[in-house]
Amino acid sequence: MPDPQSPAPRRTALAAVHEGLGATMTDFAGWLMPLRYGSETAEHNAVRRAAGLFDLSHMGELLIAGDGAGAALDYALVGEASAIQPGRARYTMICAPDGGVIDDLIVYRLAGGAYLVVANASNAATVAAELTERADGRGATVTDRTADYALIAIQGPRSAGILAGLTDTDLSQVRYYASYPAKVGGHDALLARTGYTGEDGFELFVRPQDAVSVWQELTDAGHADGLVPAGLAARDSLRLEAGMPLYGNELGRDVTPFDAGLGRVVKLDKPGDFVGRAALAERAKAPAERRLVGLVGKSRRVPRHGYSVLWEGEPCGTVTSGAPSPTLGRPIAMAYVSAGAAAEAGSAAGADDDRLAVDIRGTAEPAEMVPLPFYKRPAGN
Repeated sequence: MPDPQSPAPRRTALAAVHEGLGATMTDFAGWLMPLRYGSETAEHNAVRRAAGLFDLSHMGELLIAGDGAGAALDYALVGEASAIQPGRARYTMICAPDGGVIDDLIVYRLAGGAYLVVANASNAATVAAELTERADGRGATVTDRTADYALIAIQGPRSAGILAGLTDTDLSQVRYYASYPAKVGGHDALLARTGYTGEDGFELFVRPQDAVSVWQELTDAGHADGLVPAGLAARDSLRLEAGMPLYGNELGRDVTPFDAGLGRVVKLDKPGDFVGRAALAERAKAPAERRLVGLVGKSRRVPRHGYSVLWEGEPCGTVTSGAPSPTLGRPIAMAYVSAGAAAEAGSAAGADDDRLAVDIRGTAEPAEMVPLPFYKRPAGN
């Protein structure tokens, strides 16, 4: 039962739309969000084959402005924000002094030298506090703008064609991780070619009062192309197939970017110091103790978060995310396993080798280790 002392979850500008569509709603990171509208598998498949529409308004938006904004972010984050050109975006992380990941972020460089930092909903307040502290005295201000935005994503191979009819922006010129001020259905938007599904797609930052109109215009424009609303469940299975990390699963305070196979986002050669530099420099030189790997189950049973991974019957790691894969038709998972077990399993004899397994409620279910991601969109999609 809900805790009567807990505050009611916040409602996005689209909450009534989701309820009207019959969505199963859930409290996610303090927000009332659609989990699914009907079949999460059907929503997943629609994104892979046509297009899906997502409400992402629970994400946190933080504006960093001032003459020192770029330098402040260079100090605060592991990436080099000052090198981002206006109209571009970059995936990065904010780390603790010991190198542990506080959150993974997307940083958008806006016109006029300001930056929009998008944080995970569960970490938005923490990121805001960390950025404010790290920007102090560096000629930059941090403002929480979450309430000023609704964030709508359209994802899938037909998303560009659907969106093209609602904007004068030439989408063929909008590169991956680019963002532009635009009009969508006559409404002001920051239009970004970003997403979390493994498909082509766009994320639209609009005013909350425009969100219902923009959602409905996209719904109407995409009806003939198979566009469907999609909830958190489909978003999770899509990102898992695409091998994208989720904070609290693959990422956390006990994980460095190098542990997660994302050391490329750490710019140790950028000018000046940054929080976590010394610890991350040491980690970069050290041999890996564990690896984030992909697992494909050989039975129908699904590995879930927290299940033990076994090598020759002995624990060697832990599943971080797992789900049935609608695209592969088999259970899949990401897991951290010891470097030694990963090396041995990587050279194992595939389908005939059952030494690698996942302990699923007391039964060792054989699995195969595979490269990440599990799914890459076809060329041209």
